Amino acid sequence: MAAIGPVVMTGCGSHGVIPAGPDAYVAPPVRTVAVPVPPPAPKPKEAPAALTAIIQSAVRNFDGKAGVAVESVDDGWIVSANGETLMPQQSVSKTWVAMTVLAQRDEGRLSLDDPLTITTADLTLFHQPIAALVQKNGGRYTSTVGEIMKRALTMSDNTCNDKLLWLVGGPPAVRAFIESRKLGAIRFGPGERLLQSGTAGLTWQQRYSLGRNFYQARAALPNEVRAKAFNAYIADPPDGAAPVAIADALARLKRGELLSAGSTSWLITTMQSSHTGRNRLRGEVPGDWLFGHKTGTGQDFGGRTAGYNDVGILTAPDGRSYTVAVMIGDTARTIPQRWELMHTVVKAIVNSDRNSR
Repeated sequence: MAAIGPVVMTGCGSHGVIPAGPDAYVAPPVRTVAVPVPPPAPKPKEAPAALTAIIQSAVRNFDGKAGVAVESVDDGWIVSANGETLMPQQSVSKTWVAMTVLAQRDEGRLSLDDPLTITTADLTLFHQPIAALVQKNGGRYTSTVGEIMKRALTMSDNTCNDKLLWLVGGPPAVRAFIESRKLGAIRFGPGERLLQSGTAGLTWQQRYSLGRNFYQARAALPNEVRAKAFNAYIADPPDGAAPVAIADALARLKRGELLSAGSTSWLITTMQSSHTGRNRLRGEVPGDWLFGHKTGTGQDFGGRTAGYNDVGILTAPDGRSYTVAVMIGDTARTIPQRWELMHTVVKAIVNSDRNSR
């Protein structure tokens, strides 16, 4: 074995020698592939500090139970003060009834042109302008779903809203809509008759819908009965909602996330033609801005009001939009003082928008 000379190994081993020739294997050059690195996600825009300070100061210095929330539809930031507290909605809740009707329209279950008849048996209480038309026409008034809904939203007609409520399936249907759209801390009460009679300490009777019967029955109650019912309502309102939840729901409506494009446009346009609360939020909206809103007003007792609200969508001349919810759950402040809180919020939004350009 020692006589055998050195052996040269050939082959394809890692340390071998690859023979030359026309069929010789040549390894392809190694290529380095650059893996693209995604850009960092943009940081969410922060809420304007000045707007935050003004709103928090306004709520802190307001004598009463109040909450405010403002959301930028375009940038997503939200400003709030006491915005997570459930406040009595009162007629603000008509917004969710309207959305439920329009959702059923989107599903093909009804049309805004469908006829709808209101009779004396449908009458509720408090603000119900349609009652005059019902009585004028012999106890029956027929219109369309769309026209009845416009009355409910722009005139805050309680009977029109209640008729729509039962058309879509009653309170469970509206609650199901709120849940399906994940709108958050928004309750829906038992309907106008039971909500208002319960707040007053009464058990509903249909005769209360006529003339002054409700007011007379309420006035006949002992003060301690009324106080107990009134305070219970404020403490745990069955129609309570958090201002931040309302502001976010309206922002999602504006972005087209809740209803079809046609139903979204119909609702926002109708809210912009509202006749109620001209000196609430609307009282400080500049003439070149658009504003669609829904007000809500509760009962008075002992100089206090359980629910004095305005919520809506503010749109600047260039299309940038903000949603706002100002909800006063319990206060003895005068009406002008309540307006002052609302005006302060609107002015702060408008000035913040102008300063951001």
